[in-house]
Amino acid sequence: MREVTFSRKNGSRWVEFESYLDKSKSFNPDRLARLYIELTDDLAYAQTFYPNSKTTKYLNQLTVKAHQALYKRSQGRKFTIGHFFKTEYPLVLYRNRRKMFYSFLFVLFAAIIGAVSVAKDDGFARLILGDHYVNMTLDNIEQGKPMAVYESRGSGEMFMFIAWNNIKVSFLIFAAGIAFSVGTWFLLFTNGLMLGVFQYFFYQKGLFLTSFLTIWLHGTIEIFSFIIAGASGLLVGNSLLFPGTYPRGLSLRKGAMEGVKMLSGLIPFFIVAAFIESYVTRHSDYSVVADWTIIGSSVAILIFYFFIYPLMVFKKQDYDRKQTN
Repeated sequence: MREVTFSRKNGSRWVEFESYLDKSKSFNPDRLARLYIELTDDLAYAQTFYPNSKTTKYLNQLTVKAHQALYKRSQGRKFTIGHFFKTEYPLVLYRNRRKMFYSFLFVLFAAIIGAVSVAKDDGFARLILGDHYVNMTLDNIEQGKPMAVYESRGSGEMFMFIAWNNIKVSFLIFAAGIAFSVGTWFLLFTNGLMLGVFQYFFYQKGLFLTSFLTIWLHGTIEIFSFIIAGASGLLVGNSLLFPGTYPRGLSLRKGAMEGVKMLSGLIPFFIVAAFIESYVTRHSDYSVVADWTIIGSSVAILIFYFFIYPLMVFKKQDYDRKQTN
């Protein structure tokens, strides 16, 4: 991109930023932080392609000025977990809502393939789940305890293992995005395939409702969190595939930072899912009403926090920005 084109494309934003910093009244710190990130990216680009230009010198001066303003604000305002989950994380979700949707559709597609494959070939369940798991489950069904697998360990031990394993798998799905998103797509597909196979396997045994209530007690949050982890992996892969006007390395850095934020916000949800699976799922046959209540509440919370609330935060941020301009 020619320097004059680069300046014309981003110049209005630089002027806006400069006037924003020069305002004597208090400014929106979140808005300033976002503009600062964009400014440093522009500076890195200019230093790469126009190292001795007036544009680079101007951006460097503006960046120094912005850094000083941010530093002054940071002395009186420290990062808090509450602010992260209240404002920053919802905005990350909003910016990447399409990737979340694509990740969901792909997992659903893989689950349908898994279910159809088992319907066409009974041996497919053994291929995907393994002979040991299928034989164990068949023995449990004969003994009248089809979901006994969730009682195989003590609650405390099971909680620690599941929480750690889910977090580890989610980071693997995220990291696999470095392979131009192919690794993330593959892991999403295998997890969706196993889900479809598992669910249809129990349907064939006449235990669809039992398995549904047992699986989705914890699976509603757990599987949804894996889908969001998939979106974070796609974010990394897309930053490599579609760097736009940025150098590929800089685009990757931006995508990775955003992806880490997106992934970090899932940790509490994995912990909640692990708690439900370890302490509640093993008692799922006690009350169907309680099962439906937990599943319904989980769905409602996920829809609100991951879709409705991010839109609310974005609109508020946009309104605040217009008020300060």
